[in-house]
Order: sequence, then C-alpha cells, then structure tokens
Amino acid sequence: MAQITSGLRAVLSAPAVYDLFENLVGAARCRSVLVREFARPAGGERVLDVGCGTAAILAHLPDVDYCGYDISARYIDAARTRYGGRGRFVAALLTEASLADERPFDLVLAVGLLHHLDDDEVRQLLRLCRAALARHGRLVTLDPCFDHSQSAIARWIVAHDRGQNVRTLDAYRQLALEVFPDTRASLRNDLLRIPYTHAICECRG
Repeated sequence: MAQITSGLRAVLSAPAVYDLFENLVGAARCRSVLVREFARPAGGERVLDVGCGTAAILAHLPDVDYCGYDISARYIDAARTRYGGRGRFVAALLTEASLADERPFDLVLAVGLLHHLDDDEVRQLLRLCRAALARHGRLVTLDPCFDHSQSAIARWIVAHDRGQNVRTLDAYRQLALEVFPDTRASLRNDLLRIPYTHAICECRG
C-alpha cells in the first residue's frame, strides 16, 4: 500500500495528471463553493493565492488582480500556459522578501496547503499571510480534515493524502487563532464526488 501511495504522489506531480485527477473527484465544484460561499471576492480585488498549483481556481474568480505562488515550476508553467493573461504566476516559496514590493492584498487563499506543513511552518505562513493583507483583508484556507463524524472511507482517503499533517478542524482553528483573532472554521463533507472531509477557515486580523 505504501508503494501505491508513493507512486500516486509521484504521478500527481505532473500538472496534466494532477488536473485530470482533480476533475475526476469533482474539485471544480469544491472550488466554486469555496469562492462563492467563503472567499466571496469582488471584482478588482487583489488576490494572493499561496500554493496555487495550476491556478485552477482562476476559473471561478471574477476579474481580480491575481498573483499565484507555488514551489513547483511545472505547475506554474501550466498555470501560465492556461491563464497567462489573467494574473502573475511565481515559481517560488512565498517569503517576506517576496512581499516587500507588493501592495497589500484584499484576499489571500491557501487551498490545500496547510496540511503539507508542520505546526511551526503553518504559524510562519499565517504570519506572512497576515503581513500581506490589507487592513480589512481576509485569509481563506481549505484542507483535508479528520473528524469523528466522517465515514471510514473518507477517513482512509484523507489519511492517504499527499500531505503528512492532516489535522482536526479544531487544530486548524487553534493555529489560525494564534495569528488571526477573528477566525471562523467550517467542516464540509459534501464538496467532492468521493467521501471526503474538508476544513475551511475564514480569518481576519
């Protein structure tokens, strides 16, 4: 089983395969709900997407000033090919230096990112996100989640995610509260075609 999981992770590093897999499990609907019900961006807002992958969320955003960061050059190349005229795409790790010349953002997205990071790395990222935000800006995160109410199948799928730091809803919330005193956390079991549990945090300073 470990070899199968490792092989799937390697295959998903290819942008085309990753996008195909996302489409098969219904990720487009997940992104649509995330944008419509939680992020709620307005046209013209500045949006920073941390760990943007192939930037597929752009298909669900209005006309915004978009900037996507991802450490995978392959994902960023795919994003530029598909959405080149709709934003800036940076193949790099987001750092304080990255933000030095940026104007504040109205919205920061971290979709499927926190569960790849340990607690200290999450804290560091959240501080960067807060520094990137305008005074009344907000951060929206989405990650797989463990919950006592989820089905055995959902728990198994979540446990075999590529990220090694899947948490409970309360664990995500508590980490966010350390940096964003106004944090609302939501649990969703209905965003994909497969049994799956998501934690969504809406954070404001």
